[in-house]
Amino acid sequence: MSDEKKNDLKKVKELIELMVEKDLVEVEIVDGDSKIHLKRPNLSMPITAPMPMMMQAAHPGVSAPAASAPAQAAAPVDDKLADIKSPIIGTFYASPSPDSPPYVKVGDHVTADTVVCILEAMKVMNEIKAETTGTIEKVLINNGQTVEYGQVLFKVRPD
Repeated sequence: MSDEKKNDLKKVKELIELMVEKDLVEVEIVDGDSKIHLKRPNLSMPITAPMPMMMQAAHPGVSAPAASAPAQAAAPVDDKLADIKSPIIGTFYASPSPDSPPYVKVGDHVTADTVVCILEAMKVMNEIKAETTGTIEKVLINNGQTVEYGQVLFKVRPD
C-alpha cells in the first residue's frame, strides 16, 4: 500500500475516533473536489432502522445493488471461521474492473498476501489483503455496496 493510501486510511480512522470521542453523529469534510461524509447512529434517540456510516464516493459505471446483503445477525456463529474485516469505510469492489473476474470466490484458497477485494475511499482504490491463510467460505458483501469500518467482508476457514 502506498504512503498516500496509508495516510488517507489514517485520516479516515482518526475521523472515526474523533466522532466517537466527541460523540458526534455526523461529519462532513470538503476539500476541493474531495468530500467525505461520515454518519453514525445517534444513540440517544431510538433507532428504528440500522443507519450505517456512509462515505459518498462516485464510481462511474457501477450502480448500488437494489437489495442489501443478508443480515449477519441472523446467521449462526461459526467460531472456526476467521473474519476478513474492512479496515476502512468505502465502496466494495470484488474485481479490479467490471469486466474482470472477482479476486476471490467461495472455495478459493488465500494466503496472508492474497488481494481479496478493492475498497474505494476518497477516490482512492485500496487493495485489501486476506491477512490470513485458508479457504474462502462466505462472501458477505455485494459488489458496489458501501461498507463500514470493521464490517466483515469474508469468512475464511483457516488451514
